[in-house]
Amino acid sequence: MAETTLPENSSKKQLTLIFITLLLDVIGLGIIIPIIPTLLMDLGGYTLSESSAVGAWLIFAFALPQFLFSPVMGGLSDRFGRRPIILISLFGLGLDYIFHAVAWTIPMLLIGRIIAGICGASFTTASSYIADISSPEKRAQNFGLIGVAFGVGFILGPVIGGLTSAWGTRAPFWVAAGLSMLNGLLCLIYLPESLKKENRRKFEWKRANPIGTLLHLRKYHTVLKLMIPLFLLYLASHAVQSNWPYYTQYKFGWNERMVGISLGVVGLMIAIVQGGLIRVIVPKLGNERSIELGFFLYFAGMLCFALATQTWMMYAFTVVYCMGGISGPALQSSMSLAVPPNEQGELSGGMTSIMSITMIIGPLVMNNIFAVFTGENAIMELPGAPMLLGAVLILIAVVMVFFIFRSRKELSAEAPIDAAEIARAEQGQ
Repeated sequence: MAETTLPENSSKKQLTLIFITLLLDVIGLGIIIPIIPTLLMDLGGYTLSESSAVGAWLIFAFALPQFLFSPVMGGLSDRFGRRPIILISLFGLGLDYIFHAVAWTIPMLLIGRIIAGICGASFTTASSYIADISSPEKRAQNFGLIGVAFGVGFILGPVIGGLTSAWGTRAPFWVAAGLSMLNGLLCLIYLPESLKKENRRKFEWKRANPIGTLLHLRKYHTVLKLMIPLFLLYLASHAVQSNWPYYTQYKFGWNERMVGISLGVVGLMIAIVQGGLIRVIVPKLGNERSIELGFFLYFAGMLCFALATQTWMMYAFTVVYCMGGISGPALQSSMSLAVPPNEQGELSGGMTSIMSITMIIGPLVMNNIFAVFTGENAIMELPGAPMLLGAVLILIAVVMVFFIFRSRKELSAEAPIDAAEIARAEQGQ
């Protein structure tokens, strides 16, 4: 099936609108991160180590329903378009923030997380939206806008969260809820549909489930092989993503404001990498080398985080870790180019399923490792233990990616065919 093409001005307008949508979404997410440990300690009377384990269950309550429902959302977006799914996601997330703002028990927080998990498909559907309006040669660069939105949002969001926490523990959640609802209204009014009717497909329940989606994608051999190192990378990343506020508060004595500022620096680095460097590095190195280099930088940054002994080191090592972000758009582009236009939503749903599996497993593993190796009852004082495990997992992913691409090059050398023929061959197998 032919690629969807749009007039350049129309495409730029839609990219701008989806960028604003993602930006506001990430700002809302970033606002609440610095305050979560304090909220859990206030509600449950936990220590910092104990609250990290409870925080893992909050992520689990989001990740499990997202794992179950993201293929449904992906299939529905392929059938009815991207816009309705984005709207559902944004309003559902706003409702989750309201639950956080008014909750007086941990179970109420869990209910809000479950609602957000069921509705949560804004980033994956946005990926499909970008694929709809992008030409093949621009796809990797345009996917980089997701990283830019994530980076800029994480510059502003955590800083806003850290500052508004001075008004009370619940204030950041009300601000996040307001932003999410505003975001939904803006999309309702201004965001056009991106998926043309001729590129839509019938919704099928047998494919609208996590296992069905992944099994369907197995006919694309390149996609299937790259899913494994992607899984390891996502799993390892929770050593940082799920533990950052707990790890930095415990090891370096940071408060909510410092956590917010540090995440703002992370966001700045992500914005620089995704907004600037990938537009230079990926075209120069190509997708494969960019993926290999990016995975190695993730490994180096993760290892350095685990071994850091002073605050300034965390900021310095953040540069190395965030440079690994060059691999994301290149990997997404490689997978997207192997899948036809009417299955981009299903690919996004499949990738979200992989991410959700790691969100189910990762925080429970990494946060509980942190809890076991910290606090009065620690079996051994080693707060960087989750990051050491994460570094090992990424190193395995680095080796796998290297051999996957090496085998493809050897196959191409034996029987050279062009990229379009490779994609058609994969679809037919």
